[in-house]
Amino acid sequence: MRSKVLITGSSGKLGKRVLEFNEGLSFLSPSSKDLDITSETSVNKFLNQNSFNTIIHCAALARMMECEENPNKAFLINTQGTLNLVNKVRDIEKSCKTNIRFIYISTDGVYPCINGNYDEDSPTIPYNIYGWSKLGGETTVRSLENFCIIRTRFFDPLNIPFSESADDIITSSIEIDRLAKIINFLVKDEFNGVLNVGNEATTEFLRYISHKPNLKKCKRSDITKNLNFEIAKNASMNISLMKKILSS
Repeated sequence: MRSKVLITGSSGKLGKRVLEFNEGLSFLSPSSKDLDITSETSVNKFLNQNSFNTIIHCAALARMMECEENPNKAFLINTQGTLNLVNKVRDIEKSCKTNIRFIYISTDGVYPCINGNYDEDSPTIPYNIYGWSKLGGETTVRSLENFCIIRTRFFDPLNIPFSESADDIITSSIEIDRLAKIINFLVKDEFNGVLNVGNEATTEFLRYISHKPNLKKCKRSDITKNLNFEIAKNASMNISLMKKILSS
């Protein structure tokens, strides 16, 4: 059966790419005005008026600085907004005796991001407000029967918006186009649970220098000296499960 997919955050960077790399899927892509996830009334109205069998939940407040400066907003969007969707999905499943697949875009920031090589069963101890708010969203999604929580970090090779990058911050950051394709693949896959999605671990500088040759090298301390919140030291993830799923 062809999937009818409701995607939140379709005007954001990732949401746009998911739509662009559509592979035989039929999408509902409402604006935030038509579907305000922070409003239970808006969520109930839109989901009652539209049919779908899958949700890709990309909508989020992802700017770390803004999350730190306005934690209430971060938790309203990232945690409560996700809960509003999950509660309505559960109601629909119960009343219509159906099963809706829920794909939630989370973050590698739910891990401590100190030692790296985190697998899906590693302890989740976020290091900033953004990570905690996304972990709250994960907790609500876990109450569903058919879900895929994607822990990831992504970048756009064509738009690297900084002139310096640290050679002592390690991540598994993935190109946005590749992530979008994997998300579309997971809509049709039967995997249920938490999944790390990324590239092999390397420093942020080495990751970006091939796409921006004039990028300057710096240290993590150069970045954090003007910040009042923590950023990752080593956010690398074990992606063995992802490789297994994609090769099956």
